[in-house]
Amino acid sequence: MNFFDPVCQEPAINESEFGLCDDQNGTRAYANINDRTKWIATVQNDNNKSLTFTAIDKCVLNDDEESDRGRCDGMLISYSNEHIFFVELKVQAKNWIQSAINQLESTVRFFIENHDISVYRYKKAFACNKKHPHFQEIDNELNLRFFRTYRVRIDLQARIIFV
Repeated sequence: MNFFDPVCQEPAINESEFGLCDDQNGTRAYANINDRTKWIATVQNDNNKSLTFTAIDKCVLNDDEESDRGRCDGMLISYSNEHIFFVELKVQAKNWIQSAINQLESTVRFFIENHDISVYRYKKAFACNKKHPHFQEIDNELNLRFFRTYRVRIDLQARIIFV
């Protein structure tokens, strides 16, 4: 399983702001610069870092692969390999948080099983929901367990900030 397969990666983006989209129609997630109405998550990149979006669901992992395990929609990595952010995109009014967390956790495990995550300085997992774009508090115990287990921080918000 190659999370760096060029077929699944989009060209690098260095815009100060862009969106991550999932049309919810069986196609893979993607980055978008122009159409804010499609954005589920907003990426804030004030320092114009060169960022690469990789589609995980429906590319790194296809629907017929590892069907017993979830996977998130994609990941963002910085050109400097300083950042790796896993992203799950949702458009649901309720009962979405646990599903998103499970998908992120499964994806982080897949990544760790196949690559060295320790090379990244900033490691985060974002559960983003267009219907709930603002930060939602995550249970401290879950947050701590996630970090202790994977060395990855987890957030529930639709704004992904690169510093």
